[in-house]
Amino acid sequence: MSDKLELYFKAAQSAKIGIWKMNLQNNHIYWDSVTKHILEVPDEYEPVNGNGISFYTEGENRERIKSRIFSAIYEGISFNDKFQITTAKNNIKYIECICIVESIDGRPTNLLGTFQDITNEQNLINELELNVQKFSSIFSSANDAIFIIDTSNGIITDCNTRSTALTGYEISELKGLHNSELFPEEFKKEVRFFLKYNLHRNEYTVDETYIKTKSGHSLPVEIASGKKFQVDNVTYLVCFIRDISERKNAENKLNLLSLAASETTDTIVIADDKGIAVWVNKAYLELTGLTMEEVLGNKVGYLSKGPETDPQASLLMRKAILNKESIKITILNYSKNNEKYWFELNITTAFDNKNNFVNFIGVGRNVTSRIEKELELKALLEVTSNQNNKLYNFTHIVSHNIRSHTSNLSMVVDVIENTTDIDEKISYFDLFKEGTEKLSETIEYLNEIITIQQKTNIEKKQVYLKAEIEKTKKALRLVIKDSKITITDTIPEDLTVNVIPAYLDSILLNLFTNAIKYKSPNRNSTLEIGYEIINEYIVIHFKDNGLGLDLIRNGHKLFGMYKTFHGNEDAKGIGLFITKNQLEAMNGKIEVESKVDEGSNFKIYLNEK
Repeated sequence: MSDKLELYFKAAQSAKIGIWKMNLQNNHIYWDSVTKHILEVPDEYEPVNGNGISFYTEGENRERIKSRIFSAIYEGISFNDKFQITTAKNNIKYIECICIVESIDGRPTNLLGTFQDITNEQNLINELELNVQKFSSIFSSANDAIFIIDTSNGIITDCNTRSTALTGYEISELKGLHNSELFPEEFKKEVRFFLKYNLHRNEYTVDETYIKTKSGHSLPVEIASGKKFQVDNVTYLVCFIRDISERKNAENKLNLLSLAASETTDTIVIADDKGIAVWVNKAYLELTGLTMEEVLGNKVGYLSKGPETDPQASLLMRKAILNKESIKITILNYSKNNEKYWFELNITTAFDNKNNFVNFIGVGRNVTSRIEKELELKALLEVTSNQNNKLYNFTHIVSHNIRSHTSNLSMVVDVIENTTDIDEKISYFDLFKEGTEKLSETIEYLNEIITIQQKTNIEKKQVYLKAEIEKTKKALRLVIKDSKITITDTIPEDLTVNVIPAYLDSILLNLFTNAIKYKSPNRNSTLEIGYEIINEYIVIHFKDNGLGLDLIRNGHKLFGMYKTFHGNEDAKGIGLFITKNQLEAMNGKIEVESKVDEGSNFKIYLNEK
């Protein structure tokens, strides 16, 4: 008997089945090496009555083993059950435990049993059960109608609830129905070929067709066939059928819109969330001169920028695309052959019904003709406005200054006529002479202004600015020496400006003499001449440390005729007025920065065009 028992133990060890024994009379417990290996305890581990229970996973498994052991000890009931355990190394395992009760006179004396690791098998079972649950869930709740077809006869053996909503049949009506009954007569042959093809190739394929509902209506559907499978030597095929009515309607609408968009004279561009073009119409290609290959897959408008394209407009578009915002903008673009055109673009954002961004849609048109007319009109308005201002100034001078002189002369003549004293009459001749000289001077200034404003077409020439400054300094060398003013400049020898030379001479002379006339008596006088380039202008700075001006009080009349601000006897208030007109005649301008008792900085903008 002992030999058989030893043989049994060796066979169990070979099969990796553990042996355990509990002596109910002395509570001695025995675990063989396989049992210890399964529980991941050392070979020298000695089990004590009750501590084996702690390996069973707390909860249902532990309570169940307790119940089984109790029934075996006190009721003599053997058991065969499966449990989840947690080993000494904290690993989860599944085991099968068999317990046989040995009794004497009906009283249990020993519990003999086996202990087998079935983790791999149980994991497979768990995974299979999970997959079955997943499949059942997918099968019953799928949006597609699912049909399982017996390939030997074409009969539908099973289907999900979605199939009833699609076909109008109840599940009980669909089961046992031949699959061809679901399709209109004109599509039966096509579907039969599709299913036969899939049985032969055994691969996933998709096709579009129509089904016939129970009410007789035809619905466009997408039919997909999965791989075939066998159960009990019967081959089955799974078919998925999806209602594509909405998609077909959308496609038809899209085709109509695409046709309309392709033929419209407005340009249309569709781009993704990064601004990459995914579709453009014929009008866009004709306007830009680009090909479809040059546009698709690239940033919209990446080839349309040129030297005169407004970078601010480009920045606004980039920000709108980055923030997925709509924008309307007019920008100067360039075609492939480098022709300029004004482009009015309206970019809108498209979102789906869940408010997810879909595309940018840009609709644009060539508005070159309109913009050119607007620019032309704007220029004309500016010219008209300038002429009106000049006419107003001229009228003011004529009405005020000449009238003032003629009024004085009239008064002198009146006094001469009304006095009989010869000496008194002679004394008034000096006043009359002074009045006529001032009238003549005013008329001379008016003639000069008229000449400047009329000669707007005088050709400008390139001159060296440094040389012109030196020429002015040489002409005023005695005045500069007497005034003790220090004049410095940072003008390069080779810097040229595009001007009417006579006007530049006059402008330089006026600004030099202004710095000298209005120098401060409280400090050593300086005049610093510098320059900078701003867009199409060369800007010359004349910065002095003289008396300065109160621009808040007098800035609006600084460049008016006969405007003086410091009470100098030799000040006539005509120099800056003439300078302003000369600069405007050359499409330039003059600006000033000034503070009282700190000095002034006159900025002369010379237009290089």
